[in-house]
Amino acid sequence: MDEDDLKLKMERLKSAIKGYDSLAIAFSGGTDSTFLLAVAHKILERKVIAITAKSQVHPVRETDLAVKYTKKHGIEHIIIQSNELNIPEFTANNRDRCYICKRNLFPRMMKAASKKGIRDLAHGANTDDIKDFRPGFSAAHELGIVAPMIEAGLSKGDIRLLSKKMRLGTWNKPAMACLATRIPYGTPVTKESLKMIEKAEYSLADLGFGACRVRHHGTLARIELAREDFERMINEKMRKSVIEKMKKAGYLYVSMDLEGYIQGSMNR
Repeated sequence: MDEDDLKLKMERLKSAIKGYDSLAIAFSGGTDSTFLLAVAHKILERKVIAITAKSQVHPVRETDLAVKYTKKHGIEHIIIQSNELNIPEFTANNRDRCYICKRNLFPRMMKAASKKGIRDLAHGANTDDIKDFRPGFSAAHELGIVAPMIEAGLSKGDIRLLSKKMRLGTWNKPAMACLATRIPYGTPVTKESLKMIEKAEYSLADLGFGACRVRHHGTLARIELAREDFERMINEKMRKSVIEKMKKAGYLYVSMDLEGYIQGSMNR
């Protein structure tokens, strides 16, 4: 990575943020939104707030980490109940699920920001998001949600490097998305399936597996792991432990995907 190029992108980000009198950040607690919030807070100080969505589709641990971060740094934090499971178009789980979600969520965040006298809402999209299938990104664009990191030309890799330089604990945090992304399109999203996925993925995390997903295929759990974790997974003691935990989560059958973890694999 060219240090001068990285420095230039960081200056562009700072310049973009300085263009706002105040700013609300859609804050999940992940690598991207934490970095954006940290930079914005340094520049705007008390004129920046964080807004986090809470519902069954968002892992509880992620929400808890977001709360801990804002408390530690003295950042005003608003948590809104997003209630995606009350939206039939969302639970139907068609290819526009993420679009439906963001069309519901962002206006509610904007309303919460407006009550604080803040007009602009930013999200942590980066240049890599432009290349992927991201219906939610289209919704953000339509609603005028700003993306300072795209404006600055920052990629996911850039954000991790800069986060490390800033000593943010999230610099190497595995990517996380809403739990509904583990369910194949066309299969309804239910409270029960989300609970199974969350419990199963927590179990893998507690066993020390980092970047991983439990793809939900009814009674079958299809586990995607980083390839360097394959050997550890098939260790006899670990294999038995994983099977036991997956069954406790509600699955009858357990499989490991030989392709490994691929972000957005369900978009196929």
